[in-house]
Amino acid sequence: MRQAATCLSMAIPLLLAVAGAAQAKDPDPKARAAAFQAVLDCRGIADNAQRLACFDAAAAKMGEAETKGEIVVIDRAQAAAAHREAFGLPVPSLSFLTRALRPEDVNRIEGVVESASADINGNWTFRLEGGAIWRQISGDLYRPPKHGSKVAIRRGSLDSYLMNVDGQPSIKVHRDQ
Repeated sequence: MRQAATCLSMAIPLLLAVAGAAQAKDPDPKARAAAFQAVLDCRGIADNAQRLACFDAAAAKMGEAETKGEIVVIDRAQAAAAHREAFGLPVPSLSFLTRALRPEDVNRIEGVVESASADINGNWTFRLEGGAIWRQISGDLYRPPKHGSKVAIRRGSLDSYLMNVDGQPSIKVHRDQ
């Protein structure tokens, strides 16, 4: 019981901090996993002993649900990494990842060119560190990209994406992979 209380006392602040951030953007309890909502519901119990018992039981159920794969707990850094990997791909079902991220982190990423090659029409294909592949659709680059070039990619209008390579004017790009 003491070990569970110690683990719970370490986990609750983190869970409540994440819950507070998520609650500010999505206050609907039905949108949360039941095991997670049960932990949050314990906060409303006034009696200390009853509240602790509630937290112990809810934390045990949440730990069991996580072990079974019924819920997945990630932190903001993990959400940002997953969002970065999926940025530019049509994966609307992963939009839950962006709840903990700031708008500027959702609509823009930065990267480094691993390799770049031009097709017969002079349009570039960029392979970024991490494996993302972006293809130039329109626009002009004044200097060719090279290994180590810095890129910034942001959402444009109508599901388009704009890329700046080493501070040059934007070109329109599409994520291939």
